[in-house]
Amino acid sequence: MVKNTKPNEPLVTHIFTADPSAHVFEGKLYIYPSHDLDHDEPSNDNGDQYKMEDYHVLSMDEIGGPVVDHGEVLHVKDIPWASKQLWAPDAAFKNNTYYLFFPARDHDGIFRIGVATSSNPAGPFKAEENYIPGSFSIDPAVLVDDDDRAYVYFGGLWGGQLEKWQTRTFNPDADGPAATEPALGPIVAELTDDMLNFKGEPQEISIVDEDGNPILAGDEDRRFFEGPWVHKYNGLYYLSYSTGTTHKIVYAVSENPQGPFVFKGTILKPVIGWTTHHSIVQYQDKWYLFYHDCEFSDGVNHKRSVKFTEIQYNEDGTIQIIDPYGDK
Repeated sequence: MVKNTKPNEPLVTHIFTADPSAHVFEGKLYIYPSHDLDHDEPSNDNGDQYKMEDYHVLSMDEIGGPVVDHGEVLHVKDIPWASKQLWAPDAAFKNNTYYLFFPARDHDGIFRIGVATSSNPAGPFKAEENYIPGSFSIDPAVLVDDDDRAYVYFGGLWGGQLEKWQTRTFNPDADGPAATEPALGPIVAELTDDMLNFKGEPQEISIVDEDGNPILAGDEDRRFFEGPWVHKYNGLYYLSYSTGTTHKIVYAVSENPQGPFVFKGTILKPVIGWTTHHSIVQYQDKWYLFYHDCEFSDGVNHKRSVKFTEIQYNEDGTIQIIDPYGDK
């Protein structure tokens, strides 16, 4: 347990945590991060330095209060279909059950998305025997909408293999679109009522500019790279994501959970470290961004720490840009 009362400071420091998915369950804040392991192997664009093997769950009774680490709630050795790399997860509640959605490489080295369940938001979680049929890539994020329909958003370039699935068949040699072509969007699929399967074929989300033109692959300040997250504010759907190479969290807005989404702007300026990955949650009457950086590890990319900060909306529904180091 760690007492933390300041935004933009690590929630915990006894382990390295990243990719936080924050939710309010049973009146408390629960954070579902990935768990970075300490090692000395080199980094590469394939993400081989991110060797995460298990998940912990963190919780807070109040923002800025004590943070509880509920310990290991799922390990790769307990997932029959998975071989390695438990990357960014998410959680959802439906059917009086807590669901943990997670990516991992199968025994052929291909990223798939699995599901584990628990009766407790703090776990432990028991994994299904197999991954979701038809799933691929990384970074699942689940929205249970007001009408109880549930959607999973996922996808990530490079190490996340999204460009390998442009034909919906895995092609290990496939490249992404040319810089002048529309960028690849994240993927969305509606989930079945039991939350364990896709209702239909996953669909690519269209992200366009204010004039309706697709964001291009060469537009690295705006194009999707990884880490999709969808939340609702004033009846609109906000899709936020990482731009990867330009290290921003940006967002787009739609009236439909499956898009198309109109690009609006930046939420979070670049943080220390290469990756940036986030979630957005309302707790009581305020909105919060949970994110990670490598400040605590002096910039080591696979030693990240989860942090949070408050989000401010403008009257027109746009989000004010956050500088995570503005007060330091």
